[in-house]
Amino acid sequence: MYTKQTTVLNRSGLHARPASDFILEAKKYTSSVTIKKADANKDPVNAKSIARLLSQGIVQGDVIEIAAEGDDEQAAVDSLIALVETGFGE
Repeated sequence: MYTKQTTVLNRSGLHARPASDFILEAKKYTSSVTIKKADANKDPVNAKSIARLLSQGIVQGDVIEIAAEGDDEQAAVDSLIALVETGFGE
């Protein structure tokens, strides 16, 4: 398992279009990918599911933890971290 944390920069957080972009990127990888708020006492959720991702209520300033397990786990996490750190173009 490979895990990294980052802070959500964009104003809308992971809602609507940014969440869709995130999921499309996550689905490029065969690894199981999860996401959660780093400071929450919630279990991580499937990062390839729009419903699960939106249920996290991730907003600007939240520290998130992205984890992956599988053959391409490092590439998956690193690309998703990079996407979040671009602010989704907002």
